[in-house]
Amino acid sequence: MTGQILLDPLIPLPLIYALAALAALGLGLAVWRRLAGWALRALAALVLLAAIANPSLQTEDRAALSDIVIAVVDRSASQRISDRPAQTQAALDNLRAEVADRANTELRVVELGDGEGDRGTQLMTALSEALSEEPRGRVAGMVLITDGRAHDMASAPLDLPAPLHALLTGQEDDWDRRLVVKNAPSFAILGESVTLTLRIEDQGAAPEAGQVDLTIAVDGGEPMEFEVPVNEDIELPVDIPHGGMNVLQFATPEAEGELTDRNNASVVQINGVRDRLSVLLVSGEPHAGERTWRNLLKSDSAVDLVHFTILRPPNKQDGVPVNELSLIAFPTRELFLEKIDDFDLIIFDRYQRRGILPSVYLDNVSNFVREGGAVLIAAGPDYASADSLYRSPLGAVLPGAPTAGVYEQGFRPTLTELGKRHPVTEGLTDFAPAPETEDGTPGWGRWFRHIEVTPTPGATTVMNGVDDQPLLMLERVDEGRVALMASDHAWLWNRGFEGGGPQLELLRRLAHWMMKEPELEEEALWAEPTGQTMRIIRRTLGEEVGDVAITHPDGTETVVELDKVSPGRFETLWEAPEIGLYRLTDGEEEAVIALGPAAPREFEETIASAEVLAPAIDTVNGGTPRISNGLPDLRDVREGRPAAGNGWIGITPRDAYRTADITVAPVLPAWAFLLLAAALIIGAWLREGRR
Repeated sequence: MTGQILLDPLIPLPLIYALAALAALGLGLAVWRRLAGWALRALAALVLLAAIANPSLQTEDRAALSDIVIAVVDRSASQRISDRPAQTQAALDNLRAEVADRANTELRVVELGDGEGDRGTQLMTALSEALSEEPRGRVAGMVLITDGRAHDMASAPLDLPAPLHALLTGQEDDWDRRLVVKNAPSFAILGESVTLTLRIEDQGAAPEAGQVDLTIAVDGGEPMEFEVPVNEDIELPVDIPHGGMNVLQFATPEAEGELTDRNNASVVQINGVRDRLSVLLVSGEPHAGERTWRNLLKSDSAVDLVHFTILRPPNKQDGVPVNELSLIAFPTRELFLEKIDDFDLIIFDRYQRRGILPSVYLDNVSNFVREGGAVLIAAGPDYASADSLYRSPLGAVLPGAPTAGVYEQGFRPTLTELGKRHPVTEGLTDFAPAPETEDGTPGWGRWFRHIEVTPTPGATTVMNGVDDQPLLMLERVDEGRVALMASDHAWLWNRGFEGGGPQLELLRRLAHWMMKEPELEEEALWAEPTGQTMRIIRRTLGEEVGDVAITHPDGTETVVELDKVSPGRFETLWEAPEIGLYRLTDGEEEAVIALGPAAPREFEETIASAEVLAPAIDTVNGGTPRISNGLPDLRDVREGRPAAGNGWIGITPRDAYRTADITVAPVLPAWAFLLLAAALIIGAWLREGRR
């Protein structure tokens, strides 16, 4: 309990000061005249002035508050390697015991895990939040149990109310090896090399090492092995093997004695893009759809088009001298013998054998397909004739044999059951200008010519025409791909006849499928990440798919079931427990996906050090002892004094309190002041009267 005097003057202070001055003047006169009662008169004046000041006694009933020690315990990924979990727990238990032995002291413990995403250890953020929840006047000290690798020093509190200490985990002889990809492009052009810069560096008390093994795997395939120097930048040229996302994994084996192998690997995802698509379009004769083909191909800036139309066959007899013709001779040798490999796609539009392309050239086109090229046949009546391309060496790779039948009637193309699942035609009905009819016919415009063909055993029919006869057939031939459109009236869609149809989308998908773009493969498994959630997608031509086994970065496995969302498409959402490299397989297809970096920020620097924390700790004279050198004692230190020493760390007692009750009472009642002043005045008068 404590008390203090409060004044509540009855008159303004200036008047009190004036009265005090008048009393002092009278006192001086009494002293000058040597009056015997001057002292009693002075006391009477003081009593009267005190009464006018109206003094009161305020009494407080105080309850003592305990001191608070805040402990932020780092449980991030870098704190879970080697013996650091045991060190962390031992330090926390010792701190609990030290605080428990102290009177009137409490411990607040804040557990800190990994930051969301790849933000690393948010140590200072956790400390700031803990301080905001406690009264600053009660905080006696703060202790961080950590490896010192904080990634948010910009969030450090600027004004610490008490000493801050860091108890460091780890050993003084710790060392670690880390693989770093210093630069990598996000995309690369197919056929052109890109250069990546890698570095394998040793941190801490690492042993001498000259060369180490480095493995490189693409899309989870068989790794290639190399020997590379340590602590040197390595320039690595890479050729992207295919279009779409390419996942390159670099790894070096775990060395004996290093802290962890979580940073011995790195993943780079490079999107392979095709620079330009080289297309050779050969039109057998002028017709209404020829310009449509040309306009569609020229509208795409990524397409290099070479177009030839056969206007005058060699056997045409019209009496016009050759030297008077302003036509360009068809460069058959250059296109089909010398430069055929420069093209990605060859389109024969209503072409028939007329002696322009010898059989050896068509045989060369057949070999072009088998070695990885692509051919698209847009068939008209020519395909059903005796001069059909099918009756040439090229027929060996075509997916449909003509029966010589030609339907000249209106019909609407429809998707086969397989076509509804095939990526080339899946969802094409969404592009229809009108809704489907009751019998499931897409609301596309009609075509008026259909060439009757018989699919070959290896062909896949994705669209039907008249009487459900095959209209669009696809086939894989060795390394290449071939497509046959058994009609030359697709141009009606582009002209908007009866609403038209998705000719541009169909042609785009055909070209991409023939160019082996991953997003149009019939059998495919891939994942689309959003943060740490991945959408696992399996596309198939079958009716069912198996469960997908997911291999985690630490080697554990999770099996998930996929749900059918549309014909040929199965999906599921799965929340990954941590960032890193995941492998997916359903027994037939495999995929690799990296969530965040393969080596998270937590493992960029794993050697325990107080270097990062030192600026904040030094401002309050704190310490950074290593747990491996012994657990420190807890001592009291005065504010502003050194708060750490050999084997101890200090806290500053705050002596905080809470006021429970306040009582205010007058020092004396008014009548007592008046009685006392009267007694003093009478006493002075009597003393002077006797003299």
